[in-house]
Amino acid sequence: MVEKPPPPPAVRWAVLLFVSLAMFGNYYVYDSIAPLAGILGGELGFSDTQIGSLNAIYSLPNVVMVLIGGVLVDRCGTRTATLGFALICFSGALLTAAAPSFGTMALGRLLFGLGAESLIVAITAALGLWFKGRQLGFAFGLNLSVARAGSYAADLSPAWADRVYASGWRAPLLLAAAFGLVSLVAAVVYWIVERGAEPRYDLGRPTRPERFVRSDLWRFDRSYWYVVGLCVTFYSVIFPFRSTFAIKYFQDAHGLTLERAGAMNGHVFLAAIVATPLFGLLADRIGRRSLLLALGSLSLLPVFLILGYTRWDLWISTVMIGLAFSLVPAVLWPSIPYLVQEQRLGTAYGLMTMLQNVGLTVFNFAAGALNDGAGASAANPGGYLPMLWMFGLLSLAGLVFSALLRRRETGPDGHGLETIRARGLVT
Repeated sequence: MVEKPPPPPAVRWAVLLFVSLAMFGNYYVYDSIAPLAGILGGELGFSDTQIGSLNAIYSLPNVVMVLIGGVLVDRCGTRTATLGFALICFSGALLTAAAPSFGTMALGRLLFGLGAESLIVAITAALGLWFKGRQLGFAFGLNLSVARAGSYAADLSPAWADRVYASGWRAPLLLAAAFGLVSLVAAVVYWIVERGAEPRYDLGRPTRPERFVRSDLWRFDRSYWYVVGLCVTFYSVIFPFRSTFAIKYFQDAHGLTLERAGAMNGHVFLAAIVATPLFGLLADRIGRRSLLLALGSLSLLPVFLILGYTRWDLWISTVMIGLAFSLVPAVLWPSIPYLVQEQRLGTAYGLMTMLQNVGLTVFNFAAGALNDGAGASAANPGGYLPMLWMFGLLSLAGLVFSALLRRRETGPDGHGLETIRARGLVT
């Protein structure tokens, strides 16, 4: 039997291109709620708790579904899983725009959430298989950059799509559904590319598990669990603040217009678009991944005290969030393939994303409830302080997890996160 050659770089980078476009559309749809927060409150009378719920309910099904999705990725393969989950996402985005009732919108976000995080798991597992040992950090960084360009486009949409927003609440949601269609088309193309490459090249796919064993869900190394702890705490800060309440907070507490608040919030993603692949490349070149995670966690820690108790220029906190949001994800997600077996990669990512979504669900609800309970508004900007304290304490917990990971990975039980380096960029 003649051995098949590995796929050439052009095929590998084509896969990266199309799965990244799928992520672009997915991220735009997720972040389409924040620029609409004021309109949903003004036109439809939604409370902050309801607005927070539109993102929290996205995360709710993933407390279970994303773990099932990870198992499906391992059993069905990344290309089939990516296509199926992209179709669910598009359907949810359409439903969100169907009617002006909170119940319909929540159902649409629930359906979108059923597919969106599992789609991310499938794409993340695909990159882990296609690029492990070959610029994995750089590939993840590029993928995240394109994805965050979707978030950045959503943040700036009140400016570049001002006529869409001027027509009311529905048109911006239909625009988001159009980006969901972009994601679906990209998933179709990725399916075609990988299907065509499979007969000709050795894709290095691991043997799929013959049966599902429930106990396997939890049998992961301690370093894996430290990464999971950092993931949960870090994203429980970033997304409930940045993707749900930051724009409204900047308007109420700092007097920014909707356009300026969206632009300020979007600069976090603008920085990440440029810096994330560079940090991924840095990790590929030097290793030191647990050290880089600790540095990224440290940069997030003082942000919410600065926002709550100083009148410093918002650029300072924005730069610090942007640094953390560029560095931590660029190193965190590519670390998993070095900590678990390849045939369990989808399950590992699914479990981590499941627990991440527990945090997103809890802290989106909590942030909205704290704001409503303290009467946070333009007339009472001090009402946002309980929310800011919650995010500050979560940031501290993330720093603790990163310190524990560094202690383990620099000891005799480490997995090479500090030492493994990737090959050249074009192999």
